[in-house]
Amino acid sequence: MKVLQFTIPVAHDKTIITQKDWLPAFYPHLHRHEEIQLTWIQHGHGTLIVENNMHAFWSNEIYWIGSNQPHVLKSEELPGSKNKKNVQALTLFFNPEGKLGPLFELPEFKKIKAFIDQSQNGFKIPEAHVVDISSRLLKIHQSQGIAQFLAFVELINFFLTIKNLEPLITGSRLSAVNEQEGIRIGYIYNYIMQHYDTEIKLEDIAREAHMTPQAFCRYFKKHTRLTFVSFLNEVRINEACKKLAGGSYDSIATVAYNCGFNSIANFNRVFKSITRKSPRSYLREYEQLENGAPGTTKSA
Repeated sequence: MKVLQFTIPVAHDKTIITQKDWLPAFYPHLHRHEEIQLTWIQHGHGTLIVENNMHAFWSNEIYWIGSNQPHVLKSEELPGSKNKKNVQALTLFFNPEGKLGPLFELPEFKKIKAFIDQSQNGFKIPEAHVVDISSRLLKIHQSQGIAQFLAFVELINFFLTIKNLEPLITGSRLSAVNEQEGIRIGYIYNYIMQHYDTEIKLEDIAREAHMTPQAFCRYFKKHTRLTFVSFLNEVRINEACKKLAGGSYDSIATVAYNCGFNSIANFNRVFKSITRKSPRSYLREYEQLENGAPGTTKSA
């Protein structure tokens, strides 16, 4: 994994682009681009990493990823499904600073431009609006010419009606990194994601990054604003939440040990510190939500 900077290819006669993916897995590298990305996960699940934040993603969820936000969708590969089409998504890309720049400077687009400027940290579409926005995305994808452009404007204008959007990252955005640093950070992220279920000693991860343990701690904190242990715990709890929600476990203790924790007491403590609820409470609320009980919200 490395932070790759690239431009989404847009035809000379278009200002927006839609992309339909049906693949064994999503693009696996940490990357960023000037275009804002609106992705509807039609099928598949895994972990969305945006800068130094993680979110479990599931089928029928939609995410707005801001311009130049480093991100990657890490798909969950099921046993025996390596060559099968496990993930399906529809994505809209647009660059408000490119050909669309003059449009967003018009007085009529003042509120829309303000919304885009305020959404640089990205956000997840609330569940109540997924059906409406997904149908609008389909309309854009299936249209051409002026009809497609007008459908795009209607979609962006619709976002003004959605209240209390929760950003994908908290606090200020991470500072930009050069290609070399991006490669190193991406490699560290990937190593943790691949080995979270085992004991990862500070000496081991530092060796992988070709640093002393002390230098690695300073480096990791500088570029992620998190300690190594904090980031590792978030990865492990994120994976635990997916296992609990997916029902693929024998007991909560099994989930704890399969996610790299060496004691159930430590797992319970860390789980509650990150999700603000116990594993049993999380599971109970998730089951209530799945059964359609009112007054509950899904947490990841």
